[in-house]
Amino acid sequence: MSKKIFVGVVILLLAGIAFLGYSLLQEKQANKDMQELAALDKQEMEKEYQNFAAQYSEMKTYIKNDSLVEQLTAEQERTQKLLEELKRTHASDAAEITRLKKELATVRAVLRSYVIQIDSLNRLNQNLMDENDRVRSELEQSNQQNQTLSSEKASLSEKVAIAAQLDATNITLLPLNKKGKAEKYMKSAKTVAVSFTITKNVTASNGVRSVYVRLMTPEGEVLDGGGTFTYAGKQLAWSMKKDIEYTGEEIAETLYWTVGEYLGGGQYNVSIFCDGQAIGSKNFTFNK
Repeated sequence: MSKKIFVGVVILLLAGIAFLGYSLLQEKQANKDMQELAALDKQEMEKEYQNFAAQYSEMKTYIKNDSLVEQLTAEQERTQKLLEELKRTHASDAAEITRLKKELATVRAVLRSYVIQIDSLNRLNQNLMDENDRVRSELEQSNQQNQTLSSEKASLSEKVAIAAQLDATNITLLPLNKKGKAEKYMKSAKTVAVSFTITKNVTASNGVRSVYVRLMTPEGEVLDGGGTFTYAGKQLAWSMKKDIEYTGEEIAETLYWTVGEYLGGGQYNVSIFCDGQAIGSKNFTFNK
């Protein structure tokens, strides 16, 4: 082998080693970012579980119906058990985190139903007290009852805010070719379509809401849409954003991201946010 050929081979080997080192560094940084976001998401879930358990405990303090108190106790114990499972789960355990996130949505829905039930009982009590107000001999007693009810309503307002959080379900991710037809492979995509359904929620206020979608690649990079939003005190980049008119009824939405770079196979994550809350997330795997 001539000296020139030998030098050329050495240069190629050094270049290959340098490229491999750079690639490993990039992958390590991407994994670190994914782990930080996963830990942040797990922390927020723990706070919600703790809040829900506390709400059950508080509701029981002013409920006189023994049967209802028993139901609230059972739901509180179930919520506490799920919280302990979440604490024992590592943030990198995507399957278990996804399961506990679905359980969290169920806990929220059950709590919402009890909030509505208790609110109805309070409204009935309010009507009875209004009648008592018309009886002069019971005026003082009625005023005291009104003060108690005001305190209960103030506490209930906080619970209604929790119950009013939206949920995104039926999440899908489709790569589309230049004709708008669905493809099996991400590498063929010219556009990426994300569809989801925001469920019915009669306790949520009506009006315009900004919905943000984060689309994360298998390398842990977010497909940038050009802006950020606030979640858990941090600014996160969004891939897609849409302002929707929410009326409390179920609504289906589809958002599109124009592909400007090569997208390969692997596991992609879709996360949906609204009102400063994570309202839905799902992973999708595409062949290479």
